[in-house]
Amino acid sequence: MTHLLAAPVPALLPELLPYHRMARVSARHRWWRPVLGTGFVAVACVLVAGLLYALGSVLGAARGYPEAADGTVEFGPVPGTALDLLAIASAIPVVLLAVRWAGRRPAGTVSSVTGGLRWPWLGRCVLVAFPVLAVTTGAMVLLPTDDAAPSRWAGWEVFGPALAMLVVLVPLQAAAEEYVFRGWLTQAVGAFLRSPWWALVPQAVLFAAAHGWGTPWGFADLALYGVVAGRLTVRTGGLEAAIGLHAVNNLLAFGVSAAVVDGLKSDETAADLPWQLVAVDLAGIALYTAAVLWLARRHPPTRTAPAPAPVPAPPPWPFPGPHPQTLGAHVPVSWAPAPVPVPGSVPVPVPGSVPGSVPVPGPAPYADRTDAPGLPPGAAPRTAPPPGDTGLPPRRESSRPSQLPDQQRN
Repeated sequence: MTHLLAAPVPALLPELLPYHRMARVSARHRWWRPVLGTGFVAVACVLVAGLLYALGSVLGAARGYPEAADGTVEFGPVPGTALDLLAIASAIPVVLLAVRWAGRRPAGTVSSVTGGLRWPWLGRCVLVAFPVLAVTTGAMVLLPTDDAAPSRWAGWEVFGPALAMLVVLVPLQAAAEEYVFRGWLTQAVGAFLRSPWWALVPQAVLFAAAHGWGTPWGFADLALYGVVAGRLTVRTGGLEAAIGLHAVNNLLAFGVSAAVVDGLKSDETAADLPWQLVAVDLAGIALYTAAVLWLARRHPPTRTAPAPAPVPAPPPWPFPGPHPQTLGAHVPVSWAPAPVPVPGSVPVPVPGSVPGSVPVPGPAPYADRTDAPGLPPGAAPRTAPPPGDTGLPPRRESSRPSQLPDQQRN
């Protein structure tokens, strides 16, 4: 038997979703939504980038830019690099639209578990990345390699405009790649699998493949970077740590290329790195990861978001209001026997009753309740007892013989 003063059973807390499970934060989540959104992101990114390149070719031909050997317009190193970066950056609105349209959830849930980019946390990650990657980038520049070509200073008239363009577009380009791989793809796979590692491996391999098939060392470097950046994303609950690392790394790499003659014309990517540069790059990634994890312990960011409350099941009883058993009557009014009218009550016709039937007495004012003056309006009236009925149970006659003397019986 449960004690009357026992503590009530607490309600079940909602499930806390980590970043890679944020596709399930919407109550309208269905298994096919991540699949539909992935197809939309792949097709829309190609179409939008192709549209930008086509528009750039039309404008370049109209302005008299020369034609390259492959039939495209030759814009030059700075405008050409700006067009490439802008085409990649166009993936950001595509991913946000996929989250909102296909995922049926707020677009900011792909940025972090809080529903948007956490700018203070992003600023801390950028401040950590700059000194670490500046050292490793300087070491990569000074490190001698077998096939290193001599380079010459491009001059401030070339480097100045290029640096201004890079400062504006490189963070967008780096963020776009994070939104596609560490953002959408990680959450799309995480919608089906609880373990974050199963969600991190596919996006890391696709990220490395998107940079081209260069040296095995370069491919491994990109794949390992994808795993580490994805782990930081899940560990901190958002893309800020990955965006900070990626943006600073690309900005320093593009800046070094822009500082030398024809550096921005090179088609080499991180996939073409030799093993010596890969070793230095991995050292920088390890230092940055350790610094961010230490910072996350000092200033813990939000890592999870509550899952949506389950949708309540429809009531099994086909009545719009409460169940009839919760009301005063045990059966519907139309099934109840016709009550006996009480003098002083006001007859109230029952909707849907058969014409000619006895109406159910309705509530009467306090002053007119002859059966019970203190009975509140709306309560069922009590029928007056018949004459001679005291309301007590009938007296039962004894069947045992009387033990009185004969003189008293006479």
